[in-house]
Amino acid sequence: MILEHRRSVVLLALIAAFMVFVDGTIVTIALPELATQLDASRRELEWSVNAYTLSFAATMLAAGAVTDVLGAKRTFVAGLLVFGTSSAICTAAGSMVALDLARLAQGAGAALLLPSALVLATASAPDERARHRLIGAWTAAGGVGMAAGPLLGGVLVATAGWRAVFAVNVVIAVPAVAWSLRSMPAVPRRDRRFDTAGMIAATALIGGLVFACIEAPARGWSSPTVLAAMVLALAGLAGFVRAERTVRTPLLPPGVYTDRRFTASTGQGALFNFTFYGLLFAMSLLLQQGRGLDPLRSGLLFLPLTGLISLGSLCAAPLAQRLGRRGVLYLGQAGLTGALLAVAWASTAAGLWPLVAALLPAGFFAGMLVPTMTAQSIAAVPPDLHGAAAAAFNTSRQLGAALGVATFGPLLGSRHDLTGGFVTCVSVGAAATAVALLLTILARPATVPAPVGSGR
Repeated sequence: MILEHRRSVVLLALIAAFMVFVDGTIVTIALPELATQLDASRRELEWSVNAYTLSFAATMLAAGAVTDVLGAKRTFVAGLLVFGTSSAICTAAGSMVALDLARLAQGAGAALLLPSALVLATASAPDERARHRLIGAWTAAGGVGMAAGPLLGGVLVATAGWRAVFAVNVVIAVPAVAWSLRSMPAVPRRDRRFDTAGMIAATALIGGLVFACIEAPARGWSSPTVLAAMVLALAGLAGFVRAERTVRTPLLPPGVYTDRRFTASTGQGALFNFTFYGLLFAMSLLLQQGRGLDPLRSGLLFLPLTGLISLGSLCAAPLAQRLGRRGVLYLGQAGLTGALLAVAWASTAAGLWPLVAALLPAGFFAGMLVPTMTAQSIAAVPPDLHGAAAAAFNTSRQLGAALGVATFGPLLGSRHDLTGGFVTCVSVGAAATAVALLLTILARPATVPAPVGSGR
């Protein structure tokens, strides 16, 4: 019976990771349909992606603390309810305003799901080696979800319309809630109090910063709206620093960010998502508006990228055993930089085969990086800080995703020259990946590293 409960918990955690990350990418393939059906502008299309990542990033640190204080099971079920309900509202949305508001709620639900799912998965592990295997499986599930989004979205949009992209979440969430309430055992809570001031300040800091970066390209940095968001972010920063220095149980414990491997991993995660989500946004519009392809064919053309991401994710752990995590990061970041430059060149060809060929190595190297960065960030802190570390790492990733879409949208240009804009976007992504490689080089361990087989 114990083994059966453990398997149920792990499976639910993997489903949650898949749902959260598939929802970050699945909507990209529906963007042209939203433009047509809801008369959405380019800026409104950006918000249909960024509303999710904005609230996801802004509430992630608070969600990690909620997981620790209220318990992983309660937080997980609450996340499923919020995520499923907001998905149902997205399905019924009749305007971009209603859709974007529901996407904001979706992001908050995703933030509750992600750290609680990781804690549930690792709490069921009988030993350290099993814990690292579960972390690898959890990150792989998220990577598969992120990779499956465009293809799944293409199939759903082509067969049932854009609303099916959100309806699928409801179909998964309803039985998942029932399953969680029936078979999921409670995980012991940490003996800590809410850092309420830190939670409010962190939400203001991240929300204000991301909102300003999203709106600045269209409104300008001197716009009153953007300036107000920056003031909110600065006030949040000041409040967060003060709260974390005075509170007994800080939202972000010092043990999370004192390891150079962890701080480097958060930066790498932000740069990766900046490139990846920006690429998905730009490529969807290039294929459908620039090349005139339908959603299903566009989704299939994402398969060389997304399919190889899944393969790269599966190869990451065996490669880490041979090369070490830093070795995998070197290989993945250098390879992805070169592959992105090849994608930029291939997109100018008249046919699609050069682009397909260039996307294959890009997907494989990207797949290697996602679980490796996640495992590196978790391994850098003690087990009792895994929830906070996962929240901080995924906050940085969502920040990068929002900034990527906000940056690539204006760089892509008008519908009359999407190819030239796409080349610019992918070149910027290659430069961001090269910066991530530089972070890996600079983040050398302060002490002699443990043997590779140790899991560190």
